[in-house]
Amino acid sequence: MRYMGLDLGEKTIGVAISDPLGLTAQGVTTIKRIDLEKDLKELESLAENYLVEQIVLGFPKNMNGTIGPQGERTLEFKKVLESALDLEVILQDERLSTMEVERVLIDANVKRAKRKKVIDKMAATVILQSYLNSKV
Repeated sequence: MRYMGLDLGEKTIGVAISDPLGLTAQGVTTIKRIDLEKDLKELESLAENYLVEQIVLGFPKNMNGTIGPQGERTLEFKKVLESALDLEVILQDERLSTMEVERVLIDANVKRAKRKKVIDKMAATVILQSYLNSKV
């Protein structure tokens, strides 16, 4: 089964795709958000091209486990995404995923400008890989 992982942000959506066996995640792209309709069309196109069967959406909880404003927006996006793409959307805790990616990139001496270009895609990869690892 092939999965799509998403790191939803206000300005971008990081996208990762699993291999056909659903074992490993690879970052694919970062979508620059324009409006909801265009965002959904781009996600639908990616889902069709990669034959995605389920979507794993990063769910940002507060450190104490509560759901804040970004978490509420993610829940709303989940509903819209499920309806528009007719695919199951699974929520995956994404606490610290972006910070983890940022630390890895800094440790690898990646310049700030380059980090900004890849961080969302890499966060989506971490989110998806965390989900895939939990299934094993």
